Amino acid sequence: MPVNLEGLSPKELDALISKAKQRKQKLQKRPPLAEVRKALAALAKKHGYTLAEVLGGKAAAGGRKPGRKAGAKPRKSPAKGSKVPPKYRHPETGETWSGRGIMPKWLAAEIARGRTREEFAI
Repeated sequence: MPVNLEGLSPKELDALISKAKQRKQKLQKRPPLAEVRKALAALAKKHGYTLAEVLGGKAAAGGRKPGRKAGAKPRKSPAKGSKVPPKYRHPETGETWSGRGIMPKWLAAEIARGRTREEFAI
């Protein structure tokens, strides 16, 4: 998270330094991550779980996504893969574009020449 220091006043810089020092002290008070992992693994083992089960690994959900019923088929968008009628046509070549996705090169070239997209509307 880069901070532009050039535009800050001395008062704002002091406030930023103070916040940074507070954050640093807070981070230094935390125990090392390895200790936390070890304690979590021990607690999970004490109760008969693995860490993966506790944290939502595949063993806990049986390979399913959380919130889905067993045997449920993944949903597909009804619009996915459907054809859309063209909205724009080049008058000379007959090339068309539906208005979705990346603008075709022929339309980009015409717009660069000063024409508008609406001139090619069908």
